[in-house]
Amino acid sequence: MTTPDNAADPSAEATGKTTPAATGVAAQNWDTAAADPQYRAAVVDLLGALAYGELAAFERLAEDAKLAPTLSDKAELAKMASAEFHHFERLRDRLAAVGAEPTAAMEPFVAALDGFHRQTAPSDWLEGLVKAFVGDSIASDFYREVAARLDADTRGLVLSVLDDTGHASFAVEKVRAAIDADPRVGGRLALWARRLMGEALSQSQRVVADRDALSTMLVGGVADGFDLAEVGRMFSRITEAHTKRMAALGLAA
Repeated sequence: MTTPDNAADPSAEATGKTTPAATGVAAQNWDTAAADPQYRAAVVDLLGALAYGELAAFERLAEDAKLAPTLSDKAELAKMASAEFHHFERLRDRLAAVGAEPTAAMEPFVAALDGFHRQTAPSDWLEGLVKAFVGDSIASDFYREVAARLDADTRGLVLSVLDDTGHASFAVEKVRAAIDADPRVGGRLALWARRLMGEALSQSQRVVADRDALSTMLVGGVADGFDLAEVGRMFSRITEAHTKRMAALGLAA
């Protein structure tokens, strides 16, 4: 997935505060934390959602490569698609290692993610770049926020598969060059990015609401979840990061 700067703690980045020492579940390893069956179910849900997201990202980047204007651009997207598939393999293997059937873990998230991609199908090369940079980064921000509450083993895996595949700098370079060549492109892409923001947040909320274990973990019923005030602050941080990405692309938020 695409991320803006690989920051491990988005809340620390946003506030400038030092990250406190891990406590509770965040200080435990998987074997200890997974003794709680509800926590284990929530993590399986999370890894299933991430795994299908990575598989979908691989498929989408491969499709986007067909729209690339040059052979070098095609090759660059193919390399990124390969990286996404390797992320998928790591998540699939982890699910199997903890006793979950990977396909069954991914299945509950297929309809929501496929629906999101159908509703936000890009019409051209530039819209595809903006979607990968903006849409994927919003999802990555959300998963990073959740990862801060996870056991050390799961947190390390989640953060590593959210590493930037190179799409961030590639997208910024190409989009800014297109706007420089034709400033009218900027207005169209800004509207597109705002639509992506709304759809991505709605999709995240739907996914969480549909999975009891995952939603319970997020609002503090399992492990070190968020209270309702922190949920609001989390989405504020995600929105702020989106605004910064828009500025990097040369677009108005």
